[in-house]
Amino acid sequence: MARRFVVQTGESVLREKCSEVKSFNKELFALLDDMKETVRAENGAGLAAPQIGVSLRAVVIDVDEGYFELINPVIVSAKGEQSGAEACLSVKGKQGTVTRPYKVKAEYRDRFGKKHKLTAEGFFARAVCHELDHLDGILYTDKASEVYDVSED
Repeated sequence: MARRFVVQTGESVLREKCSEVKSFNKELFALLDDMKETVRAENGAGLAAPQIGVSLRAVVIDVDEGYFELINPVIVSAKGEQSGAEACLSVKGKQGTVTRPYKVKAEYRDRFGKKHKLTAEGFFARAVCHELDHLDGILYTDKASEVYDVSED
């Protein structure tokens, strides 16, 4: 495992629609392992592959409900609404208020290609939506009602 560099706003990979993962192999395993090490080192709730410069549909989420690896994820239903503060490892020093679904159901594959379903609520649902947006080149700043500076000088 290796900690990877997190790319910042302005890098074109953050605005790309990512490619579907087709090979579930040791290269994918290494990518996921590196993503896990990186998100934990950065104290993040999640990380999408494009945030480390890889245009593939893969995300990791590390929240109170556990650690999840979602390959080729798709949200199949969304209910309710919640608004709250969001930040992003690729948008350093900023935070914004974003409205997202309160509950989402998603389908995805694990690192071995096996299909799974997931139901997420509250902050977990927010993290799922945030990370899946990255796979389509969308940043939380695109959806925020306001974005403000939180950097420490």
